[in-house]
Amino acid sequence: MTEVRSVTEDEFGDWLRAHAVGFLRAPVLTPEQIDARRAQFEPGRLRGAFDDGRCVATFRSFAQELTAVGGAPVAADAITNVSVAPTHRRRGLLSRMMAQDLAAAKERGDVVATLIAAEYPIYGRYGFGPATWANRWTIEVPRAGLDPRWSGPGDGGRIDLVDGEGARKLGPELYERFRRRQPGAVSRDELWWQVNTGAVRFDDDWAEPFYAAYRSAHGEVEGLVAYRSDETWTGKQPDQTASVLGLVATTAAAERALWHFLCSIDWITKVDSGYRGPDDLLPHYLPDPRAARITEHADWLWMRILDVVRALEARTYEGAGTVVLEVVDGDRLAGGRYRLEASPEGASCTPAGTASPDLTLEAGELAAVWLGGESLLRLASLGRVREEREGAARKADALFRSPGRPWCPDMF
Repeated sequence: MTEVRSVTEDEFGDWLRAHAVGFLRAPVLTPEQIDARRAQFEPGRLRGAFDDGRCVATFRSFAQELTAVGGAPVAADAITNVSVAPTHRRRGLLSRMMAQDLAAAKERGDVVATLIAAEYPIYGRYGFGPATWANRWTIEVPRAGLDPRWSGPGDGGRIDLVDGEGARKLGPELYERFRRRQPGAVSRDELWWQVNTGAVRFDDDWAEPFYAAYRSAHGEVEGLVAYRSDETWTGKQPDQTASVLGLVATTAAAERALWHFLCSIDWITKVDSGYRGPDDLLPHYLPDPRAARITEHADWLWMRILDVVRALEARTYEGAGTVVLEVVDGDRLAGGRYRLEASPEGASCTPAGTASPDLTLEAGELAAVWLGGESLLRLASLGRVREEREGAARKADALFRSPGRPWCPDMF
């Protein structure tokens, strides 16, 4: 029988090769490439499936903070690097690795688990639901209607190019200010900044991007963008695309200035926005919003609630009301009947005992609405939430809605 267990440090290289196979990448890694990734090794957080001593499936989790509605951080079990070799699929290996990890996360006291799903159908069976969505925009610069003489912000702020070291100095504090106010955003540790600015290189094909920082008239850094450009020329004319790797801003002025900056770069005729939040104002920063068109729309951060009481009490609510939820959880991690009493002043969630439920829903559906990105009323219409009391879905929907939709800017 294939053994599923934690990976030892001596097995880390084999685990990495198995991960490469699962993701259809070259399975040969150099000792230098393996050593570069050793910072990701955390005892007990890497799992694998072993068949006759060979690693055939991989799974990793790490500690993370997720911002709830209202700005409170909650402890999350972030799941990544999930793969199964094509020779060992459909044998329950992922189910066994997931069960071990979620049980350990529950024991640690994590409130939720998070992941970015490569394929939609996989993770709903483990109690996950899509909690944030993302759009990707392409800006046709010549159509945007921007002043071709634009040379910088007109609000007294300025934009400066910085290098990777500068991004590592400016970025962490800026991002912390951003994520404290953005539901769905997740924490970034020091390794994240090192990897994403080239200080630590997992691959030999690293290409240094450009970085631009926006400073307000008072000198405070309020925005940072990382981008690359291709080298396309059409008919002896530059026809290049600036591809945004990430853009965060704490003010609308900074965000507007950085998008205008990207559209003003000589030779750039298109801007690929990368993945942005569903409430993103990007097209409306342009004189002609039609110059920005959505080229992708997809689910992004998936979430699984491990502690219903702490999760529902951690977020804020715009309105006041009481709802009794019957949460169905086949894995018995978060199931039960709960009474939520919420108001703008705070919330209390307690076991409801024998009280009649207003709504019955599975753990994945509760995860989808917890950040305010999905509607209980929509889910009831789809048959994914059952109304036990007439009008309960509409009442609960108003309670769970948030002022803005959640967004997670990170891939992990």
